[in-house]
Amino acid sequence: MDTSTHAIPAGYWQNAQGALIPLEMVKPIDRARNDLVHELVQKANELSQLMAKFKTSAFADIAAFVDLSLEQYDTNVGGKKGNLTLYSFDGRYKVQRAIQEHLQFDERLQAARALIDECLADWTAGAAPELKAIVANAFNTDKAGNISTSRVLGLRRLDIKDERWLKAMTAIGEAVQVVGSKAYIRVYERIGDSDMYRSIPLDIAAVQL
Repeated sequence: MDTSTHAIPAGYWQNAQGALIPLEMVKPIDRARNDLVHELVQKANELSQLMAKFKTSAFADIAAFVDLSLEQYDTNVGGKKGNLTLYSFDGRYKVQRAIQEHLQFDERLQAARALIDECLADWTAGAAPELKAIVANAFNTDKAGNISTSRVLGLRRLDIKDERWLKAMTAIGEAVQVVGSKAYIRVYERIGDSDMYRSIPLDIAAVQL
């Protein structure tokens, strides 16, 4: 069996280190393991291609339906993006199109951090330790050096009236930039006669056996 994309002489297999091994020296259990892995990889590739086709067709079908629906009112909308939920007539199923935007901060976040630090420095005596912890945690970075947009944006929910703080919150809001987005299709079915829905898993890890 040819186990790589390179030409391998007949009667040989290439191991993980690139060495050519005579086929008669490959143990039966190693052959069986190799065959199983190749079989599963082939099936996984086929499944991945089916899911890609489903995603492409699902987005196209939903966009076409939205256009059809809007035609009833002689109107249209710009672009094909946007979150929406479609229900079956009996309410048993629903399909969601979700757009998740990827946000990052520009250099104005540094100005906001400086203003916040000024506030904390002036409030040292009276500032609650919890507030200091919240601020410090908001600006912590992950292993990749990225700051959590949700934690930083969460600072704007704090009810603080200091002018410098309010100016910092404005800077945070203006520093947010949409740098990309990912689109998802989620499919649900109703649980019995309840108002609850369960997801039909499209993630292989979430599939129940």
